[in-house]
Amino acid sequence: MLHSVIQQGNNSLLAFGGILFAFIVTVFATAKLCNYLPKDGGREYAHDGKLSAGKPRGAGIIFVLAFVLATVLFVPMNAELIIYLILIVISMMTGFLDDASKTPWGEYKKGFLDLCVAALVAFTFLKYNANVVEFALFDVKYVVHPALYAFLIIVLVWTSVNVTNCADGVDGLSGTLTIITLMSIYMIGNMKEMPETFRFLILLFVVCILGYLWYNATPSKLMMGDAGSRAMGLFISIAILKTGCPVLYIPVALVLLLDGGLGLVKVFLLRFLKIRILKNTRTPLHDHVRKVWEWSNTQTVFRFAIIQIIVSVAVIYGIQL
Repeated sequence: MLHSVIQQGNNSLLAFGGILFAFIVTVFATAKLCNYLPKDGGREYAHDGKLSAGKPRGAGIIFVLAFVLATVLFVPMNAELIIYLILIVISMMTGFLDDASKTPWGEYKKGFLDLCVAALVAFTFLKYNANVVEFALFDVKYVVHPALYAFLIIVLVWTSVNVTNCADGVDGLSGTLTIITLMSIYMIGNMKEMPETFRFLILLFVVCILGYLWYNATPSKLMMGDAGSRAMGLFISIAILKTGCPVLYIPVALVLLLDGGLGLVKVFLLRFLKIRILKNTRTPLHDHVRKVWEWSNTQTVFRFAIIQIIVSVAVIYGIQL
C-alpha cells in the first residue's frame, strides 16, 4: 500500500520504516492485548510445565497479525503472496483456537488441518514457480515431475509446521531457532534467485518474532502457543521453497528437526509399528537436556542456538564456494 504512494527512489527508506513499524506494532500490541489472551493451564508431561500455568498463551496471534499488517502496508502484493498470507493466518487461527479451547484438539484433527494447508501451499507454489529443485551444495539442478514435487512439498510443509510446534517448550527457544533459520534462508536467498520482495518479507517476519521475544525471554511473561509455532513453521517452509533449494531445509532447520522431530518419529513408530526407540531419551530434546543433563532454560536456548548457527554458517559458506 505505502510502497505505491512513495517514490521509487525512497525504497530504502520505505524498507527501514517497514521494519521499524513491524517491531514497534508487535511490541505495543503485545503489551496492550496480552491480558486478553487465554491462560495456560500448565503442560502435564513437560519438564517444569506447571510453571507456565496462568501465563497468557496464544501470543502468536499478535505477532502474526502484526506481520500481515506490515506486509500489506509495505510490500508490493501479488496473488501468490496474498494466498500465502491467507494460509499463514489460517494456520495461526487453527493454533489459536486450540490454545483457547478448554479441551485440546486431537492430534489427528490438527494433523489433518496441517495437511490441508500443506496441500494448498503445494498447489500455489507450483502454479507460480518452476518445478526445478537445486541441490545447492553440489551445484546440481533437477526438473521434478509436478505430482512428485507436490507430494514432497506437502511433506516439507507438514514436517516444518509440526517440528516447530513441538520445539516450543522453553522460553525463547522456538522463536530464537526460527530467527536463525530464517536469517540463514535470507542469506541463501541473496545468493540464489529469491525475489527481493520475499527477502524483505523474511525480515518483517523476523522482527515481529523479535517483538514477541521482548516479552518471552526467560523468565517469560507470555507464550506464543500453537498460534505462533504453527505459523512460524509454515513460513519457514514457504521461505525455503522460494530459494529453489528446498533440501537445504534439513541443515538450516536441523536443531528444530531434531528437537521437535525425534518425538514425532518416536510416537509414530511406537503407535503404528510397535517399534520402541530412544527408550532412555526424553522428547522433545529440550526436555531431555533440562531434566537429565540439568541444563537451565538459558543454557538450552543458547546452546541449541549455537549449534544451529554453526551448521548454518557452514552451509552458507559451502554454497559460496
